Amino acid sequence: MTAVVYLGMSLSHQEAKGLLKARYLPPVRRGDLPKLTDSVRMVGIIDGVFLSESAVGHREIIELLKRGVTVVGGGSMGALRAAELQDLGMIGVGRIFEMYRDGDIEGDDEVALVFDPETFEPLSEPLVNIRHFLSEAVHRGVIEAAIAESYLLRVREIYYPRRSFDLLLRMVKEDDEDLHKDLEIMLRDSSFDLKRSDSLKVLNTMTELMSSR
Repeated sequence: MTAVVYLGMSLSHQEAKGLLKARYLPPVRRGDLPKLTDSVRMVGIIDGVFLSESAVGHREIIELLKRGVTVVGGGSMGALRAAELQDLGMIGVGRIFEMYRDGDIEGDDEVALVFDPETFEPLSEPLVNIRHFLSEAVHRGVIEAAIAESYLLRVREIYYPRRSFDLLLRMVKEDDEDLHKDLEIMLRDSSFDLKRSDSLKVLNTMTELMSSR
């Protein structure tokens, strides 16, 4: 079975190749899916372009599903499209997909970031990762839920290319030095890259589906 994965900012192609044998392509954009040959029987959509460029269309994915192609989405654009098309057969994977599906998040800007167009290295932090970090800080008792929500709203008001954990920490430091230190320690000691962890789940799911066939 030939598998294709659209990936860029959430996980490196090099690391992904060690987890799933597939053809790895840059973040998907409108017009890419119709170019796939009939030999492709499974497609993983993780990263995709949007906001500044034409995003992959719903009809393009639906046409693949009608042809019997298995389409798995998660991590970023894939999570958003999977939440919108799960009733038509697209498979959604990961926490970000679940948040879109359940209505906990809605906007494209939750997963938006700016990146180096040659290396795909992220140059900003997606809001969904900052949301995940603050949620975990509440869970650990580091910050009160209402205060965490207020900081999330403040970061959300910032144009997405400028969002970062450093920006969040600067906001906190202006208000509470002790809280700033506690959050700084959390960031130093743990990873809160939800897009990366969900991307790994997409690859694992594709591996399991390929093995079962």
